[in-house]
This record gives sequence, C-alpha cells and structure tokens, in this order.
Amino acid sequence: MAVSANRLELLQIADAVAREKSIDRMVVIEAMQDAMEKAAKGRYGAETEIKVEINPRSGETRMWRLLEIVDSVEEPGRQVDLKHAQIKSPEAKIGDFLTEPLPPMEFGRIAAQSAKQVIVQKVRDAERERMYDEYFNRIGEIVNGTVKRVEYGNVIVDLGRGEAIIRRDELIPREMFRYGDRVRAYVYDVRREQRGPQIFLSRTHPQFMAKLFMQEVPEIYDGVITIRSIARDPGSRAKIAVTSSDSSIDPVGACVGMRGSRVQAVVGELQGEKIDIIPWTDTIADLVVSALQPADVAKVVLDEQAERIEVVVPDEQLSLAIGRRGQNVRLASQLIGWDIDILTEQEESERRQKEFTERSTLFMQALDVDEMVAQLLASEGFSSVEELAYIDANEIASIEGFDEETAGEIQNRATEYLAAIDRAHDDERKALGVEDELYEIAGLTASMLVALGKDGVKSVEDFAGCAADDLIGWSERKDGETKRFEGTFKDFPVSREEAEDMIMQARIKAGWINAEDVPSDNDGEVAVDGDEVSA
Repeated sequence: MAVSANRLELLQIADAVAREKSIDRMVVIEAMQDAMEKAAKGRYGAETEIKVEINPRSGETRMWRLLEIVDSVEEPGRQVDLKHAQIKSPEAKIGDFLTEPLPPMEFGRIAAQSAKQVIVQKVRDAERERMYDEYFNRIGEIVNGTVKRVEYGNVIVDLGRGEAIIRRDELIPREMFRYGDRVRAYVYDVRREQRGPQIFLSRTHPQFMAKLFMQEVPEIYDGVITIRSIARDPGSRAKIAVTSSDSSIDPVGACVGMRGSRVQAVVGELQGEKIDIIPWTDTIADLVVSALQPADVAKVVLDEQAERIEVVVPDEQLSLAIGRRGQNVRLASQLIGWDIDILTEQEESERRQKEFTERSTLFMQALDVDEMVAQLLASEGFSSVEELAYIDANEIASIEGFDEETAGEIQNRATEYLAAIDRAHDDERKALGVEDELYEIAGLTASMLVALGKDGVKSVEDFAGCAADDLIGWSERKDGETKRFEGTFKDFPVSREEAEDMIMQARIKAGWINAEDVPSDNDGEVAVDGDEVSA
C-alpha cells in the first residue's frame, strides 16, 4: 500500500472498492476516515481524540484534534481548561469541544498496514450488511445459483454475490448435486451470524412448488388463479388446491396446460414428483371428496368443533383412499387442515349397529321398558335420555305403535331418571366443595359442576378466571398433524360461544365487569357437530 495518495487517487480508490463490493461509496470513504483516525492516534497518542474528514467531491482531507473544555484538566491529551480555551475561542464554554487543526501526515509502513486492515474490515462489514438486506428482502422468492461444494450432504450454492446453503433435510430425497450444477431453490430464511449472513434455501418447502407454478402459469402470476393450499411429500407426491376469480377460466386446466406442458415443467424440476391439482371450494365436504381422489367417497361426516372429518368409502376403495403408507389421506389432511378418519362401509355399519345396541340398552335400563320399545326409540334417532325428556311429546306419540299416554309415561320416566342423576351429581358437587352460587349461571348443570369441582373450580371467581379453551379444549396443528387438548367440559356438548357466554356471566356476577359494558351481539346460534353429507 502506498504511504500517501493525492486527492484524486483517494476518490478513485473509493469508487473502485464501492463498485467491486457493490456497496455505497460513502461507506468506503467513512472507512478511510476511520483508518486515518486510527493511524493519527498512533502518532499523537491513543488518548488523543482525532477527527478526520474527507470531502467526497474534492478528496481534500482535513484533520483536527478535539479537546473537551472542563474546569479542571485530568487528561491533558483530551481536555483543556476554560481559561486557555477562551484565549483561542472567546465564546467557548464548559462542555464544548475545542478543535485544533493538525497538519497532513504521511503513513509509515506499519500505519499504512493498520489503516488497510481497518478499511478491509469496514468494507467487509458493509458488504455483509448489504448482502443481508438484499436477501432478507428476497425471502419467499426462488433464486438460481451454482453448486460450489457439498459438505456432509449439505449443498453450498454460489448466488454470485453471496453464498447460500441447502441443508440435507431441505433437499428432495435421492436428489444428487455435484460441483458446477445449476440449482433453483426457495429462500425461506436469512439470519445474521458471527461469520456473516446465512442464507437458507429449500427445495422441499410447499411454497417452492407454488412459486414454480407462478413461473409456469401466467394466470397465477396475474392473480386470476389463486393457490389456496399445498401439501407435499417431497419427491413422491403432492396435492395443490386452486381457485379462479374469473368464472370463464378453469383453474385446474390452466395449471395443467396444453397436453400437460405446464404441470410437467414443474414435475421435471421436482424430480418427477406426482402432482394432484384439485379445485378449491369453501365447502369442506366437497373439498375432502376432491382431495381423496382417485378414491370414491360414499359419505362424509363433519365434526366442526374438533376439526375432524370421518369419510366412508366402499370396502374395495379403502387401500386407494389411504394410499401407500397412508400418503393419500395424509396429504389430503394437510391440504384441508382437518384430521381425516377413513372407514369402510362395513366398518361404519358395524359401528352404527354397536351404537344402536348401546342406545337400546340405555333406554331399557333408564326407562324400565322392554327391548322392543327401546329399539323403536333408538331406530327413530333418539340418542339420549335428555332428548326424550325435553322433546315435544307429540313426536314420541307419532311413532308407530305409540299413543299420547305411552309418550307421556316415557317422558315421565326419562325426567325421573335425569332427576335421580342430578341428585347424585349434586351430592358429589357438595362433597367437592363447589358453591351453590354457580347454579345461578345459565347453562351450568349439576354434572358440569362436578367436572368443574374435579378441576379445582369451586367458586364464581374461579369460574370467572377461566378461558373458553379451559372449558372446551383446543387444537394445535404441527407438521400436518392436529393434536387435541381436552377441556373440563369434554364430555358435554358445549360450543365455544356458549362457554364464553357462561364465563361472561360469571365475570359480571363476580363484579369484574358491568353488564352494560358487554356488547349484545350474540345471535344465539350454536354450531352443531356431526352433520352428515352424502357424496
């Protein structure tokens, strides 16, 4: 490095470095200023405060020593007393800085080497910051690069102005890359680390497929067709659900392309991964029928509260619906976001027969009726003693072979049975120490109070401190699987709206809030689970 440089050379060096490293010219000039300040401190003393300024237009370099104005000087190299400062600057006051111009200096070999290290480090830091900002803003995009090396299964990719890594678990199975191979991948994360920004790429991410379709299908790029959901088993099979905002455009046909040209381009990039393209619909039942193709679906039963779907298929379609190693049903579940249970028609028939027998036995024991009467009630769709107790008596009387007197007797026996259970539950509730005041909250029954008592909720204040999730449970979805956490009321048909309403009543009763502060926008609708939809 030359020991001196004229003004023009200084600016030429700054311009050349800025172009080569793709960083701001002022960053290089500031690095030169820092280097000169460090070199000057080596000459005038490390305790001396030096300020260097390079004019970015003319290249002129000016250097000052800064002295803080104080009452009593403790560090002569950094401070000056007020009396001496006012000789040079009559307006000086304590706390200000007195500037003393320093003559231009030439760098010795050691000083020049030290200055070079400062500049190199500053430029490297600026280059790293530039690379981080550039690729952080490109998260969610596809980038092209060249394989630089492969380390322990991880692929290091040269992006031209930086390096990125595709970790082994982000590569498509059985995919091999060698030095010099061209590779396309999805930027899913950029992190600042000690050795510089780390750019993480993926070829297994669901959005990698979405971006490939965006490149191949103009309608997706234009926003006419929207990709609503993607589920992938990388390298093997994938399902993608699409919808169109233009009724004249078939979203599935547009993604497939003429003779499959568009989808085949994506399949080729993904190492032959089979792709099922299905039309998206907001009707979950119709969506699951499409998602489980090529299997035929006979019936779909929805449990909206637990976000679970029960699908009935013909016996010979079971293996097709489940797929190899459960792949078809697993991808369908990931695509929809609900858990899917597959049953054959025979299994469903056996289960329904078992439920019918259990209900018949319940009615025989609870109502003290013979088997024929119990089976008649079960075959008419009654599933619980509560239904029989609170339903309109005319509906029971309308059953063939029943009359009004029989219906009234059945309802009386049902009511007596429930009352006996309530008395037993109330005794248990008292034994658990649950307060009578909780009965004043509409919707709570004796059996619910027993469940609350077992969970340690024994007063209105305790109940007011509950959340809806504590009562009805909640679901967490991770890696395509839904895990269900049960609540206190897991054995009771309580919806989230009903649970929130009961908690709100408790908070008003406990004096936590005022009744007039609660918005009355509840329309009283309750979600009903277990609706059946035939396909």
